[in-house]
Formats: sequence, C-alpha cells, structure tokens
Amino acid sequence: MKILFQGDSITDADRNREDYHDLGNGYPKYAAKYIKEYFDGMDFEFIDLGISGNQTIDLVNRLESDFIDIQPDIVSILIGVNDTWHHAADKSWIDNAKFEENYRTVLEAIKTKTNAKIVMIEQFLLPAADKEFFREDLDPKVQITRKLAREYADLYIPLDGILAAACVNTDWQTFSADGVHPTYGEGADFIGHIYADYVAEIIEQVNSEQK
Repeated sequence: MKILFQGDSITDADRNREDYHDLGNGYPKYAAKYIKEYFDGMDFEFIDLGISGNQTIDLVNRLESDFIDIQPDIVSILIGVNDTWHHAADKSWIDNAKFEENYRTVLEAIKTKTNAKIVMIEQFLLPAADKEFFREDLDPKVQITRKLAREYADLYIPLDGILAAACVNTDWQTFSADGVHPTYGEGADFIGHIYADYVAEIIEQVNSEQK
C-alpha cells in the first residue's frame, strides 16, 4: 500500500530529497512507525514529497510529477500555513478565493487522475505571541480547507483544533518552539500518532478494496 505525504516544511522535516522514501524527522516518520505497528505484516511504501516553504500554488505546480505520477493509494496533504505566513509581514494576504482555487485544483486533479483516497490535514497555529495576528488570515483559510474537505476528502484531520485542545493542559512549546514547526521529538510524535489513529480506517478500507 503506497502512502504519500505532501505539504511544506512540516512534512519535509529535513528529509533527504534524493530519496523520497526518507521521511525526515517530522510527523511522517512517526506516522509510518505507528501504522506499521497497527498493521503488522502489511506491506507499505511510504513516500514523503513535502517541500519546505511550499504554499498551495507550489502544489499546483508539482501536481503531475509529485502527485499524479506517483499514483498513491492514499495521499495526505498538510498545506496552508505558508499561504498566511509568507504574506504576514505587510499583511499582503493571498485572496481567499485564490487560496481556494489553488487547493481545489490540487484536489480535483487527485480525484480525477488517481484512485487515491484523500486525507486532508488542517493547517494549524499554536499560540506564539509573535504570530497571533496570523489568525486574521489563517482562520478564514482554515474554514476554506474544511469546506474543501467536505467536497473532496475521504478523511479530515482537524489538527488546529486537536492541538488547541492539547495545549490546554500542556505547554504549547512542548509541541512547537515557534508555533508552526513541530518539535522533532514530542510535537512530531504527537501529530504522527494522531495521523495513524485517524488514517487506520482508510488503510482498512483500501486493504479491503484491494483484496
């Protein structure tokens, strides 16, 4: 079963880009670990094509080579925080309609040109004081992501909400030093575990369909 992780630096996590089977130090490494524990004996191919700094437009530009040509059984996408962050300094926010158009283009291509199950992961922001104003742009785009998930996703992981809940009883810096990038220990492990727990049902569904 071929599982493709897609996104930005949170997915990239210092992976070796010469080897797309290298899962870096982020949540894909931990997700793969837990998935293999849950499905002992099942054969998996894990591919990480996240690229640091990517925004939704970059996924559009990588559609053919990094989505369609891979033909995964499951593709997960975590994208969107850079669509806010990279335009935050002067608040030259990307128009919400353009954000939706970019993301929709990616999802539509996956839906029509592959047989992959689509897992969408919500972009998130932890309460770092220097980034609190990101919410002005991020929150409407999270709502767009949720809207697109209702149209396209086989599974949605509401990570912004999950992390908000986790931070009630745990210092948020346990999960991320800057509010965006998960710590390579506990933060990445926490997200990887959540990922595996959610995606298990999709793996079971794909496995059943392939038999």
